[in-house]
Amino acid sequence: MRSLRKVTLSRWTLLLLVVALVLPASVSAQRTAKPVLHGKHWMAITGKPLGATAGAMIFQKGGNAVDAACAMLGATSTMWDTLGWGGETQALIYNPNTKEVIGINGLGVAPTGATPEFFKERGYQYPPAYGPLAAVTPGTPGALMVMLAKYGTMSLEEVLAPSIEMADGYPIEASAANNMERNKERIKQWKHSTAVYLPHLGEEREAPRPGEIFRQPDLAATLRKLVEAEKEALSGGKSREEAIMAAYDRFYRGDIAEELARGTQEEGGQITVADLDGWQVYIEEPVKTNYKGIDVYKLTTWVQGPVMLQALNILENFDLKAMGYNSTRYIHAIYQAMNLAFADRDFYYGDPYHPPEEPIVGLLSKEYAKHRAEQINWEMNDPNVKPGDPYPYQDGENPFLDLLESWGQDEAPASQRRRQFSADSQDHPGYPFDETFYRGTTSIQAADAEGWIVSVTPSGGWIPAFIAGETGIGLSQRAQSFVLDAAENPFNVIAPGKRPRATLTPSLAIKDGQPYLSFSLQGGDAQDQNLLQLFLNIVEWEMNVQQATEAPNINSSQMRGSFGQHEITPGAILIHENVPPWVQAELRRMGYTIRTSSRTSGPLNAIWFDWDHGTMWGGSSNNGEDYGIAW
Repeated sequence: MRSLRKVTLSRWTLLLLVVALVLPASVSAQRTAKPVLHGKHWMAITGKPLGATAGAMIFQKGGNAVDAACAMLGATSTMWDTLGWGGETQALIYNPNTKEVIGINGLGVAPTGATPEFFKERGYQYPPAYGPLAAVTPGTPGALMVMLAKYGTMSLEEVLAPSIEMADGYPIEASAANNMERNKERIKQWKHSTAVYLPHLGEEREAPRPGEIFRQPDLAATLRKLVEAEKEALSGGKSREEAIMAAYDRFYRGDIAEELARGTQEEGGQITVADLDGWQVYIEEPVKTNYKGIDVYKLTTWVQGPVMLQALNILENFDLKAMGYNSTRYIHAIYQAMNLAFADRDFYYGDPYHPPEEPIVGLLSKEYAKHRAEQINWEMNDPNVKPGDPYPYQDGENPFLDLLESWGQDEAPASQRRRQFSADSQDHPGYPFDETFYRGTTSIQAADAEGWIVSVTPSGGWIPAFIAGETGIGLSQRAQSFVLDAAENPFNVIAPGKRPRATLTPSLAIKDGQPYLSFSLQGGDAQDQNLLQLFLNIVEWEMNVQQATEAPNINSSQMRGSFGQHEITPGAILIHENVPPWVQAELRRMGYTIRTSSRTSGPLNAIWFDWDHGTMWGGSSNNGEDYGIAW
C-alpha cells in the first residue's frame, strides 16, 4: 500500500508539472468572445453602448480624452448605469504635457449630524444601505466640472449635451428598466424616486419597459441650469474655466443646492446647504509602487486602491510564472496576498483629510511586504488573518496596538455577520456575484493621440436611489461603507465632513516613462482583486488586453465586506467552472470553500498602449454591457 501511494503521488506530481509547463504557453493564445479594439486617434470605453457613443461624439467634435470621459460620466449617470448624478467620482488622469499622473477625489462626505451615536441610537450596526440616511454629499457633478475646467478643452454645454438629450428622453435598456421594476417596493418609500422610476404607477409593471422612452424632466432642468450658469459667466467676460466653476457654484451653493438639501431633509435625510457649500473636490498626488519595472498608480486610502499595490509588493517576492497559470499554488498565492492586503485595508484605510493619519508609507514599504509574504502558510488557508503593523516600516509607533491585538476577537457583530456558505453552491444569495457585491459602479477609460489618458470608477446613486426633491439627482448610498466603532477600523469611523473608505479604484501604469495600461472595473470589494489579476495576466502571462479582460479570475470574500452588514466569509473562494477538478480538490484540502461560476469578474475595461506602432489596444470583457468605440 505504501509503495502504491508513492507511485500515485509521483504521477500526481508529474501531472501538475505538465500542466504548469503547458498552461503558460497556451494562455496567451486563448480565443476571446470579443475582439481587441484598435485605435490610432482616440478610444472611449464605458459601461453602456450609448455611454461610449457619447464619448465618441465628443472626440469627433475635437475634444480630448478628459472631455470625452466627462461626457461618458454624464451619460452613464443619466442612464443609471449602476450609478446616478448624486454619486461619487474617482479618477486618475495622465497629463502628457507634464508626464504626471493626477488624482481626482470626488467622494462626498458625511453630512451634519452623521455621528456614530446618531446611528447607534436608532439600532444600526452600520449606516443604512438605502435612503436619505445612506447619502453622503454628491461628488460626481463637482468632479466632472473640476476635471473639465482644469484638463479639458470644451465647454460644459458641449460636454453635457448628450446627457441633457438623454434626460429629455432616451430608449431605456432592459437592465436598468428591470432593476427599477425589481426594486419598486423600496422605491415607493420616496415620492420623487417614485415619480422618476415608476412612470406606470398602479399598473402590473410600474417601471419603464425595455426600449421605452424614459424621461427625467427634473434632471434635464438641473443640467440646463448648469449650462445657464456657464453661459451667464461667459457673457460677463469670464474665462472657460471660470464659467464652468460658476456652474459648480450654482450646484453646490445656489438654487440647486437649496432644493437638494430641502428635498433630502423633507424625507428624513441630514444633508444641509452648509454641507454642500463646504465640500470640495481635491486634486491630489496618487500613490504608486513599482512591480518589475512598471510603476502602478492608485488613489490613496480614501479608496481601497493601495490594496492592489500591497498585493503586488507581496507577490513580487515569488516566482509566479514557475507556479503555472491558475495552478493550485498560483491561486493560493494570489488569495493569500490579497488576504494580507485586505486585512490591512479593513483596519488602516480611511479619509486622509481627517485624523488619524493613515500609515501609507509603511503599508507600501517593500520591506513590510516581504515581512507579510513570510507570514503566508503554503499548506493551508489562514481564515484568521489579521492586519499587520506597518508603523515600524515608516519609523513610527502604532497608536492603535491595543485595538490591533483585540481586532476581530471581541466583536459580537462580526461573528454574527459571517455568511452561511455551502461548498460548490451555484446560487448562494450572499456570495460575490449577488447584487450587493458588484452594484453601484461603472468604468470609464478614455485616451487620445495627444497622450491624455483618463481612468475613472464612478459610483453611487444606484437603483433604487433616493432622489432629492425636484433636482432629479439620485443620492449616493456610500455612507454604509463607514464603521461606527473604532475597534473595527479607527480610521473609518463616521463623522460629519468625513469621507467613507470606498471600494472605487481606477488604475494607471507607466513603463519606461510612457503610459502602459489604463484599467478599471465595477465589482465592489472584488475590484482590486480582479484588477490585480488583469495586470498579472498581461505582465506575467503575456496576454493581450482583451484576453486579460476575459480570463478567469478568483475572488475572495474573506475580507470584511464594504456594504450592508460588512459580512465576512473566511476561506470562501469563487473560481471559474473550468478550473480542473484536481486543482479544486487541492484547494478544498487546503481549507477553501469553493464556488464555481462561468462569470468570475465584473466587467473589466482597459487600454494598452502599443508604442512600437503608435496605437491603442482596447479590452472590454464580456461579463456585462460595457462597450468601446475607437478611431
